[in-house]
Amino acid sequence: MSHVTLHYLYDPLCGWCYGAAPLIQIARGIAPVTAHAGGLMVGDARRPVTPALAKFVKPHDMNIAQLSGQPFGDAYTQGLLKDAGAMFDSEPPITAVLAAEQVAQRGLDLLARLQTAHYVEGKRIADVQVLQALAADIGLDAAGFDKAFAQLAGAATRAHIDATRALMDRMHAQGFPALSLERNGIFTPLDITAYFGKPDAWRDWLAKQIAADTGTKDDVTTSAGCKP
Repeated sequence: MSHVTLHYLYDPLCGWCYGAAPLIQIARGIAPVTAHAGGLMVGDARRPVTPALAKFVKPHDMNIAQLSGQPFGDAYTQGLLKDAGAMFDSEPPITAVLAAEQVAQRGLDLLARLQTAHYVEGKRIADVQVLQALAADIGLDAAGFDKAFAQLAGAATRAHIDATRALMDRMHAQGFPALSLERNGIFTPLDITAYFGKPDAWRDWLAKQIAADTGTKDDVTTSAGCKP
């Protein structure tokens, strides 16, 4: 079997990516997964928490919970979504994921922790102090993480986001989450949302795709997702 890589396009503030989190964990046990953050809420797209924002996200959250079985905690629904001082900003948590990957190859581990912190515990994951605490939660060295975070914040993170957007164009991906199997430079799209709430079926299907040792160029289409 030729070497394969699963490319995962995500954003830490994309609810559908949170819904896909159990499937990504399964995928990591089958093949190498490389994460690419797309910057759903960066720059002018950053949003303070307002009643209008809460009204917009709630029906999507309900749909995600129903399809995926992922929990949305009261601290999020009744806390964070009513926290007028909070800001939804993807850039700081993306920097944190990049830092975790740089210091310990644990970017996806931190992403999973960030998603739980946001959607279950209602934490402000755009705050640097919160990110530092969550990095410590998964056992990352504090000094190493802080140094990497400082190095990667700003221009380096924005360059990563730009590279992800370019990859999205190459993959013809329309939003997040998007997963594509790369084999010998050929990208084969995988509709991960078709397997929300079906972890066993996803494990079996993905293993068969990888074992097939073939690849076809195609567009990445998903039945649900966050649009940049």
